[in-house]
Amino acid sequence: MKTKIIATLIVLVHLLVVLAHGRAHVKLQVAASLWQSAYIALVIVVCPLAAMTVLWTRFQKTGFVLLSVSMAGSLVFGLMNHFILSCPDNALGMHHGYWQSIFGTTAVLLAITEAVGLGWPIWALHLEPASKQRQSQDRAVPIH
Repeated sequence: MKTKIIATLIVLVHLLVVLAHGRAHVKLQVAASLWQSAYIALVIVVCPLAAMTVLWTRFQKTGFVLLSVSMAGSLVFGLMNHFILSCPDNALGMHHGYWQSIFGTTAVLLAITEAVGLGWPIWALHLEPASKQRQSQDRAVPIH
C-alpha cells in the first residue's frame, strides 16, 4: 500500500511540474513541434496518469512497469531537449528573466521527478517478492 501511495504522489507532483513548465513554454513562446506535442501528451502526461490508475487495481505490477517506462521516456526526452540539444527548448541557453527562471527550474524539477518516477517503481517491484515471502512466513503455522 505504501509503495502505491508514494508512486501516486510522484505522479501528481510530476503533473504539477509539467503544468508549470508548460505555462513557462507558453509565456516564453517556445512552441513544441507536432510530434513533440504528441509525445508530451501521451508519454509525459497520459501514461503516468494511466499508470497511477492501474496501480490501484489488481494489476499493480503492470502499473509500476508502465510508470517506470513512461518516466524513462519522459526523462530521456527532457534531458535531450532541455540540457543536451541546441534548440529553443534548451534551458541552459536562455537569458535571465522571470519566466526563463521558471522554465529552467521546472526543467530541473522535471528531470528529478522523472528520475524518481523511473527508480521508485523498479525498487517497489523489487520489494514485492520479499514482501510476499514475509506474508507467507507470517501465515505459516509453527511446528512444535
